[in-house]
Amino acid sequence: MRTFLKTEVGSTSVLLVATLAGLVWANSPWADTYERFWHLTLGISFNGDTFSLDLRHWVNDGLMTVFFFVIGLEISREVAVGQLRDRRLIAVPAVAALGGMVVPAGVYLLVNAGGAGAGGWGVPIATDTAFALGVLAIVGARCPEPLRAFLLTLAIVDDVLAILVIAVFYTEDLSVAALLWAVALLALIVTLRWLRFWRAPAYVILGFALWLAALRSGVHPTLVGIALGALVLVYAPREHQVMLAGEAVQEFTSKPNARLAVQAARTVRQAVSVNERLQVMLHPWSSHVIVPIFALANAGVRLDGGSLRHAVGSAITWGIVLGLVLGKLAGISLGTWIPLRLNWGVLPGNLVWGQMLGGAAVSGIGFTVSLFIVDLAFTDAVMRTDAKIGIIAGSLVAAILGWVIFRMAWDQGGVCAPPRTGPEEILPETLAVPVHEGDHVRGPEDATVTLVEYGDFECPYCGRLHQVLERLQERHPDLRVVFRHFPLRELHPHAAPAALVAEDAADHGRFWEMHDTLFANQRHLNHPDLEKYARSLGVEPWRRVPEHLERIAADEESGRNSGVRGTPTIFLNGARYHGHHDLESLSKAVAELQRATR
Repeated sequence: MRTFLKTEVGSTSVLLVATLAGLVWANSPWADTYERFWHLTLGISFNGDTFSLDLRHWVNDGLMTVFFFVIGLEISREVAVGQLRDRRLIAVPAVAALGGMVVPAGVYLLVNAGGAGAGGWGVPIATDTAFALGVLAIVGARCPEPLRAFLLTLAIVDDVLAILVIAVFYTEDLSVAALLWAVALLALIVTLRWLRFWRAPAYVILGFALWLAALRSGVHPTLVGIALGALVLVYAPREHQVMLAGEAVQEFTSKPNARLAVQAARTVRQAVSVNERLQVMLHPWSSHVIVPIFALANAGVRLDGGSLRHAVGSAITWGIVLGLVLGKLAGISLGTWIPLRLNWGVLPGNLVWGQMLGGAAVSGIGFTVSLFIVDLAFTDAVMRTDAKIGIIAGSLVAAILGWVIFRMAWDQGGVCAPPRTGPEEILPETLAVPVHEGDHVRGPEDATVTLVEYGDFECPYCGRLHQVLERLQERHPDLRVVFRHFPLRELHPHAAPAALVAEDAADHGRFWEMHDTLFANQRHLNHPDLEKYARSLGVEPWRRVPEHLERIAADEESGRNSGVRGTPTIFLNGARYHGHHDLESLSKAVAELQRATR
């Protein structure tokens, strides 16, 4: 998932540049060349038979097949070995995705009921994953990792449903003969897979023939990409294959030569499924090349006074804007509330509704699939222009609305914690283990107020509290701050390694310098990053791991005995603090304790 997110977020800037380039080109003094260029014909001629398409159709019907092929690979993997296997994990995002399609379509139809643009109801149903994740990257720590996982699962289900909509509602003029050829070719591919015939050239040739048959049949050829992607073999790495790979690498290490290098590479490659290898190979091309070219070819819309005035009065434009902004927000929120209310599933992590609403709003960014459906739904150029303006306007409003909601939810504070599965428990209200010599302390020893924080270096709320505590100590010099480790391994995979590095720094008397460095770089806490931070402070990492694990475990045990179940949890002079984690609330609580101790 992290690799997927890194690729998607990294591709957002490329996609944005391509979109802006298309808009600038279509509104430049050379605007007439935009349509002329994309209508250039490119084809193949053999013995008098010619097959040709214009450049835009080569992009929309050809290159985008690869994009949908990658989606098929992702869906196949998630169903076989990923999150889509677990009913309780998929139930909530699946129903949310369904709500995020039905409600926007309904909003659009309400605005366009009985009008000429009613057929465009499919335009506001899809979320653009790349742009949505790009906005979440800008939101930063305000969007916790469990919400990204939830929205990624929602996006996968959204893709499946959008493809079904295209197949069922936007396919016209079927050619039965070509469709039968397509079915026969697909059956042949399935047969080869069943016979375990794994020769890539055969699949490439049959796949291209299937694409041509689908194109001739009237079924949109990008559906071929989904079908082929779903058929690619996927499996979790098997233990014996991993062992064989390790043995092959070890043999090459002891006797390095070309023959053993080839053998080791082949053995290691076979330990990972073809599906995952293809994803690693094709995903960057799909995200960084194919989708940006699609945006360049389809986002160019005239934004002069006449087209904008017409769009402002167009039911198509307003239907799309309202569908993307209000429909997505209401549909996903309702689709999340219903399964949670009926106990059909659970959310990853301890997400609050403010975060969920922010994610629902950001999901209103519709671009790639929305533009794709515009091309299928409308033949009139003016309608297409109105629809594209609606997509651009609605996506911008959805992005801004999502950012505002995240900002408001962040200001309210929060806690990271695993989801509760048992009955509500009564938690202790006092610190089980008093502050002692082994604690990490910042502030005067004779302070009248001691604040103990149980924290996690990857917890976004701890990162926000870190900034608050710095200002709190400036305001109240007579305050002592104690940090105790409470890494939430279920939610934050880098929290425990970060705590180990902090303890390495503590051995050199530089705990608080490392503490501040880790909180300043919460989104970059993998092993190479941690080693870099350690060496920048003159610390050799991973030197006393067993002893440091015991030290961290002691903090965790004291936290559990004190009733800590999430981070950050604060104790003031040994009593649990229940207020907000903003500067004014904490400052008021500290000041009251200082007055009481005088």
